Amino acid sequence: MSGPTHAVGPRGLCRGAALTLVFASVLATGAATGSLPHGHGANAAIKAGAVASTADRDEVAHAAAEALADGKSATEAAEEVVSRSGDRWGAVYDEREYEEFEQALDGSYTGVGLAAKRSADGLVAVARVQPGGPADRAGIERDDLLRTIDGHRVDKRPVAEVVALLRGDRTSAAAGTTVVLGVQRGATGRTRTLTLTRARLITEAVTVQKLGPYRSDSSAAVLIKVDSFTKGAGAKVRDAVRSAPAGAGVLLDLRGNSGGLVTEAVVAASAFLDGGLVATYDVHGEQRALYAEPGGDTVRRLVVLIDGGTMSAAELLTGALQDRGRAVTVGSRTFGKGSVQMPSKLAGGSVAELTVGHYRTPAGRSVDGHGITPDLAVSSRTLQRGETVLSGLGGGS
Repeated sequence: MSGPTHAVGPRGLCRGAALTLVFASVLATGAATGSLPHGHGANAAIKAGAVASTADRDEVAHAAAEALADGKSATEAAEEVVSRSGDRWGAVYDEREYEEFEQALDGSYTGVGLAAKRSADGLVAVARVQPGGPADRAGIERDDLLRTIDGHRVDKRPVAEVVALLRGDRTSAAAGTTVVLGVQRGATGRTRTLTLTRARLITEAVTVQKLGPYRSDSSAAVLIKVDSFTKGAGAKVRDAVRSAPAGAGVLLDLRGNSGGLVTEAVVAASAFLDGGLVATYDVHGEQRALYAEPGGDTVRRLVVLIDGGTMSAAELLTGALQDRGRAVTVGSRTFGKGSVQMPSKLAGGSVAELTVGHYRTPAGRSVDGHGITPDLAVSSRTLQRGETVLSGLGGGS
């Protein structure tokens, strides 16, 4: 979805990606969120991302305070320090951007209600349209090509930049503002010019679908698609598993899941595990652990679908289910994000998120830079292959 992002230079794109990746299938790369509780509320959340090195928090804070005292932008000064540090996904948000980010973790965002992807021939296509959103009302459909945004050609631009243009800059990224899209239906269709009004939208992070008629044999299945781990997503996964008929297997679809709150991923893991370790992580060298709640369904057949868009908190969940022998994973290698970031408030109200550590799967595997290799690697027809694997797993209630 065209979630919160910001169209400025390279640092702006990193920051924009960190915001945008709360939503699934928007980008093929970026900074996925993965918050753990720390301090008070979302302003003190720890997040999972992927970085090469870290910025010094005191140096960033000093730069912001000094700039503010000189009448300059504290946010821009902090961004400069983070940029020089090599902390690839470290980010600095101004107050409005961080407010948008917190709203996104609650499952809402301002945008036009579409997700972008790279098409097979290298153009920018619509990956998904949110029902009832501005794009849907304008008649935009999945696989339509985005040719221009506000008069700018976007054919070969990175998807991150396209999403940034959809989102708007600091002055235009608000409900009620407009964006003009050039949209083409098919490779040979004419390009239509559509003016869309941005709106506050609610994301549907978890959807549940029956795969064929429910029967008592091993062919019965439920598809649980998790687009992102926003607040409440873990409980929705748990409720979907509990509501599934006895004997029905579960296909847990994490393809394109860009991450979200790590706490929600742990709740989702608890739906399939009877307690035990989900992941370990360190914060400034101090080792910590995340555990599933007891009482999950440990016998229901489970297949997890993954791909290169499976990131951060979704990788943590995948790694836990794979390491503990709870699921068969099908698809392609995941993206590979495994660092922990923690926000701190700066002078002037902006917020810096800097890397403080990394997490590992229950078997001690590092996800960062490696990703997770599926048990069965497939490049196409992943859902169908997953169904086949599920049906071959035999019984289970």
